[in-house]
Amino acid sequence: MTEARTVAKTVAIIGAGPVGLAAAAHALERGLTPVVLEAGPEAAHAVRQWQHVQLFSPWKYNVDTAAARLLASTGWNSPDPEVYPTGRELIDSYLAPLATRTALRDVIRTSHRVTAVSRMGFDKAKSRGRAAAPFEIRYRNGKGDTAMQADAVIDVSGTWFSPNPAGNNGLPAIGEAEHAARIAYGMPDVKDAQRSRYAGKTTAVLGGGHSAVGTLLDLASLAEDAPGTQAIWLLRAEDPAKSFGGGSADQLAARGELGMAFAALVRSGRIAIEAGFHVTRIADEDGRLSIVARGDRRIAADELIVATGFRPDLSLLSELRLRLDPAIEAPVALAPMIDPNEHSCGTVRPHGARELAQADEPGLYLAGVKSYGRAPTFLMITGYEQVRSIVADIAGDKKAAARVELQLPETGVCTRGGLESIAALSGCCGGPAPSSVDSCCADDAKAKAAGRTGCGCT
Repeated sequence: MTEARTVAKTVAIIGAGPVGLAAAAHALERGLTPVVLEAGPEAAHAVRQWQHVQLFSPWKYNVDTAAARLLASTGWNSPDPEVYPTGRELIDSYLAPLATRTALRDVIRTSHRVTAVSRMGFDKAKSRGRAAAPFEIRYRNGKGDTAMQADAVIDVSGTWFSPNPAGNNGLPAIGEAEHAARIAYGMPDVKDAQRSRYAGKTTAVLGGGHSAVGTLLDLASLAEDAPGTQAIWLLRAEDPAKSFGGGSADQLAARGELGMAFAALVRSGRIAIEAGFHVTRIADEDGRLSIVARGDRRIAADELIVATGFRPDLSLLSELRLRLDPAIEAPVALAPMIDPNEHSCGTVRPHGARELAQADEPGLYLAGVKSYGRAPTFLMITGYEQVRSIVADIAGDKKAAARVELQLPETGVCTRGGLESIAALSGCCGGPAPSSVDSCCADDAKAKAAGRTGCGCT
C-alpha cells in the first residue's frame, strides 16, 4: 500500500521587490511552493527606478531574517547594520544576491506581468464553493497570455508605477497628459542620470513628503554648479512645517537630518515656496509650462516633478471580493492604524495576517506598500513582518501568524485629527512653546518650570 503524500501548497507572490523576495524566502522555509511573478526584466525592478536615493533606514531594518538565512549558506557577508544604503547598494549587496545566488532563483519568473486574478470556475458574483476553489493567475510573459493555479496569493506588487497625478482632486490636472514630456513623477535622478534635463532650468516640485523634499534638496545641490538652476516648491498645504519632519526627535537619524537640512535651505531662501497651491491646469505659455492653481495663481517653469505619493493598482484584483477602506484603499482592519487623516506616527500597532487577509477570499493577502493603499510612510521592516505572519498563516501555523512583534522607529512627528504635536521648524517635540517662555516647546517649558533643564528635545 502506497503512503499518501501531502502536496505542498503553491503560493503565487506578485512582485519580486524586497517584500516579495522575503515572502518567498519564508515560504521555502515553511515547505511551501512559492512562485514569484515579476513584471520587470529583473528582480527589484521598482527599486532600480530610485536606486540613486539613500534610504532613511539603516541596513538593520532592511534585511529580512529568512532571506538572511538563505544568503548565509552562500557565504554572504551582511552589511554594517548601522549604515544607510542607497537603492543601488540595496540591490547590489542584498536583493541581487538573494534573487540569483540562493534557491529563490528557481522560483522567480521575471518578465511575467500579472494581468488578473480570479477563482477557478468562479466569477465575482458566484458564491457557493468559492472558498475551496484555487486561484487562477493570468499573466503575460512575451509568449502571449497564459495562466497558473495557486492555493494562495500574496500581492506585493507595490505602488511605484501608479503615482498620484498633479490635480488637487485626485484626477490629472487639465492638460497634464498633453504635457507629459515635461512632467516626471516620484523622485527622478536630477543630479546625475537626468542632469541634462534639469540643469540650468526652473523646476517646480509638487508635494510635501519625503520624495518632494529629497528632490528639492538635490535641485539645490545641482544649482551650486549649474548656474540658472532654480527650484520652486509647490505645496498643497498652507503650512510647510509638517514637511520638515521630526528633526532630532526622529529615531531614524537620516530621516530627521533630511528634514532639518531642508528646513535650513527653505529659511535661506534658496527654494521658493508657493503654499496652498492646488493645481488645476497645466498649459504651454511661450514654450514653458504654465502651472495654474485655484484662484488663477500661475507659476512658470521648464519642468514639473509631481511627488504627491502613490496609489495601489487594484485592476488586477477586480474579479475578487476585496474589503478595502473606501478612503485610503487599504485592508479595512489595517486602515484605522495608518489613515493619514487621523495620524502620521512612525509607530504602527503590530499587524500581520489577521489584518491583511481578505475575509471574503480566503488565501488572498495584500502586503508591502500596496497594503497601505494611499497612506504614506511605509518601512521595509513592516513588510517583512507582514509576510512572515502571512506565510505562517498559509502554512497553518496560526500561533506564529498571530505572534506579530514589530516596533517601528518613531518619526518624532505625530498627528491626531490633523493637529500637529511638533514645533517642526526647530525640530522639537511636545507642542508649541508659550510665546513668553524661553523654551523650544510646551513640554520644555513645563520641565523648566519644574526646575529641570528641559525636555531633552534640543
